[in-house]
Parts: sequence; C-alpha cells; structure tokens
Amino acid sequence: MRRSRVIVMTAIALTALSACGSSGGAETDVGARVASLATPEARPSAGAAAKKVDKERPRERLDTTPEEFEAMLVPFNKCLKKSGFTDQAQGKQVADRSRDTAKAASKKEETENAAYRACEEQYYPLPPWEQDPANPEAREFARAVVKCLKAKGVKYVEVSDDGISPAFGGDRNDSRSISMGMDLAPECEREVAAAMK
Repeated sequence: MRRSRVIVMTAIALTALSACGSSGGAETDVGARVASLATPEARPSAGAAAKKVDKERPRERLDTTPEEFEAMLVPFNKCLKKSGFTDQAQGKQVADRSRDTAKAASKKEETENAAYRACEEQYYPLPPWEQDPANPEAREFARAVVKCLKAKGVKYVEVSDDGISPAFGGDRNDSRSISMGMDLAPECEREVAAAMK
C-alpha cells in the first residue's frame, strides 16, 4: 500500500513538472489547464496616490533655515504662477479690480482661492512632524516645549488653542515673555525632539 502511494505521488510530480517545463510551442491539453504564477500588473491604490502627493510635498524640519524654506517654496510658487497668480507671496492676484463688477470680482476671487488651495495642498511645505496635527504625539511635544521654556525663564507661555504650538505673553501680552519665548523656542524644540527619540 505504501509503495503504491509513492508511485502515485511520483507520477503526479512528474506530470506537474513536465507541464511546467513545456515550451511555449504547441500546448497540450494538460498544459492549458496548469495555473500560471505570473503576477498581474500592479495598480496604484488610493493610499499609494496619497503617498505620492506627500512625496512631492516637502516637509520642514525643526532646524530648517530660511534659505531652505525658500527653496521648498519653489514648486508651490511655480504652481501659483501657472494658476495665474502674480503676487506669489500672498497668493492673491495683483490686478486692478476697479473696472470689474462686484459679481465678476467675487467670481474671480473664488477661482483664485480654489487654485491657491489646490497648490497649497500639493506643494506647500508640511510642518515639521513634531508640530504636524496628523502626528498623534504633537500635543505631547507642545506640552514638553512649554515646560522647557518655563524652565528657561519664560514666565507667560502655554500651549495655544490649536494644541500643537506655544502661545507667548499670556493675557498680559507680556513683551518679555514673547521675546524670550521666540528666542528660546527653537532650542527647546530641538532638546525635546532629541529627548523624545
């Protein structure tokens, strides 16, 4: 009984091997029924498309210099220019609207705003990951930065209403806390980021 089982298994294996090894010439009836292991052409998913957009969109770092940020804005500014904006820094068309009727000016402004938002969503630099609302640890990061600033002597500082950035000066609008906070914030952000890694 055992021997007949081995013979049957060997026959099945040889049949499968001969079917797989046949060349692309005339197909036999057995070869036509053998399943192919060829993988279908990969199609990008919605998630892959979203990653592609983010891949094109630069992300700031906590230590991004003003020059680096200007370089990151180049694709955004090109998009604005392609959309018809002439004042790229403000994202508004600098045109004489005094001749336009109120309705036409309103329609033009709606179109410009839609184009600006489209460029912004594709090309405007994302905030540093530590300050990105999409980061679940951004609020913790903001609290740690505020704690660091207070330890360095900034009297009036708290987490702002957005939950991810510090607010300086408090209700008193204390100029000393504002200036100290602005000066010390980058240092605290780097310290906290290093400690959270």
